[in-house]
Amino acid sequence: MDAISEARLQLICPLVANDVRNLAVMLDFEVQVVQALRSWNAQAALYAKGRTEPGEPCSHNGILRPVGTCLDHPLGLIVTKCLPGWSYHQFGLAVDLCPDDPTIPGYQADWNASHPTWKRMENAGRACGFVCGCDFRTFPDAPHFQMTGRFPVNPDDEVRQLFKDGGALAVWSEAGLMEK
Repeated sequence: MDAISEARLQLICPLVANDVRNLAVMLDFEVQVVQALRSWNAQAALYAKGRTEPGEPCSHNGILRPVGTCLDHPLGLIVTKCLPGWSYHQFGLAVDLCPDDPTIPGYQADWNASHPTWKRMENAGRACGFVCGCDFRTFPDAPHFQMTGRFPVNPDDEVRQLFKDGGALAVWSEAGLMEK
């Protein structure tokens, strides 16, 4: 993994970080950790995109529409459905990964989630025990990989209370994700 990815992995649950590294070793191409630990304020800013702040451009009938030019999406597309405290990024149990485009020299992010490298990355993630965001029913999130131990797919009140009372270490311990 590159230095940027390693720096990001230092901020999350060590067991999850090791499994991200194991996932990367299983692949015949590079992956980069583009997001790991995310603050509650950063999550709030993402949640605002497409709602009260400009989001991503939309596309209708194959025509890309810049933010502010679509009547259906005046602020662009919504980026996330997760309010702060509803994403495992806030608890150090999730990462967003992006594969390298192996046809271009050097690392070049391949954001085409239908490219075969994404399927290989998803399969490697599942083999390492991750829940893949591409499998989310209502709002698929292809780059997202999370490991939550005994907790449900979405953080619940118990997870948020544990975090409030004891921080990330309390969440990791109760999830059963602390190294022995």
